[in-house]
Amino acid sequence: MQWLQFNQHALAVNIAVFAVSAVVVWIAGTRIAGYADAIAAKTGIGRAVVGLLLLGAITSLPEVAVTVTASAGGNASLAVNNVLGGVAMQVAILAIADAVIGRDALTSVIADPGVLLQGSLNVLLLALVIAATIVGEIAVFGIGVWAWSLLVFYLGSVWLISRSQGRRAWVAGNDKRDHAVADETPAQSTDRSLRSLIAKTFAAGSVILIAGFVLSKTGEAIADQSGLGQSFAGAVLVAISTSLPEVSTVLAAVWMRRYVMAVSNIFGTNLFDVALIFLIDAVYIGEPVLDHVGRFSTFAALLGIIVTTLFLVGLIERRNRTIARMGIDSFAVLTAYIGGLFVLYTLR
Repeated sequence: MQWLQFNQHALAVNIAVFAVSAVVVWIAGTRIAGYADAIAAKTGIGRAVVGLLLLGAITSLPEVAVTVTASAGGNASLAVNNVLGGVAMQVAILAIADAVIGRDALTSVIADPGVLLQGSLNVLLLALVIAATIVGEIAVFGIGVWAWSLLVFYLGSVWLISRSQGRRAWVAGNDKRDHAVADETPAQSTDRSLRSLIAKTFAAGSVILIAGFVLSKTGEAIADQSGLGQSFAGAVLVAISTSLPEVSTVLAAVWMRRYVMAVSNIFGTNLFDVALIFLIDAVYIGEPVLDHVGRFSTFAALLGIIVTTLFLVGLIERRNRTIARMGIDSFAVLTAYIGGLFVLYTLR
């Protein structure tokens, strides 16, 4: 449709549409966090699994729309860079959520082994992407071998994480505080049926899909009109646009003191997003997509590994030391991310 050709609109119009879409996505994402918590309470499913499967999948809908559209249109680099750039961006969201808490370091109040497992699997999945960009691809049924391995690894990760639920929380070192309590408090009572919650979650997810797609397309148009470049736009501006659902849901979960669900949302989203490279490859006409990306994508994946590992260190240490209202690990994540953006800008 004519109005979806955002490159034909003035820059001011695209900025206005971008802003309105951002508000819509923010509101829908906040609502979904509440629905997900209520669903976890009614079904007895752990909040880590809800964060991984429900929130992670729903908040990734804009990424699905953008990456499939870009790949089908022949822009493999934008599709892949949107995915890989979003990984580091979404971990940085956790650092922002840490500052929002303003009391304890976020990683000091999480004692769920499943979160560590999710983060570790994120690192391994990103390592496969880096290996693919270095070694090169071989097509099997029109899709690269490494892309197939990403899909298999993701499905195996979901299975492994789902089986890890219910394991006892740990207490690190001499830490005698009961940090698991904050995320184990019961959800607020609600008379809404499970069917009603699922329907409302589906409706909010549809809003996120549509508004998130418009958000990302206007972000892409703004990047073109402002001269930022496709690679940098995919890894930063479009990635930030499609990460707004994660921002709203994570902050909403933090305000509800559902810290495990908040972190599982991010780690689950990142697992899902990297696995999207398989879908990108499937709809792309030509050679495997990972053969069309270079140093920019490799460094974007490496940046994702760096910030995820920094957060994992904090989850293992669980030290309640803060800088500027956030944990030391969160401060390190933001520092690494900002520095990484500078490197990505030079590689665009």
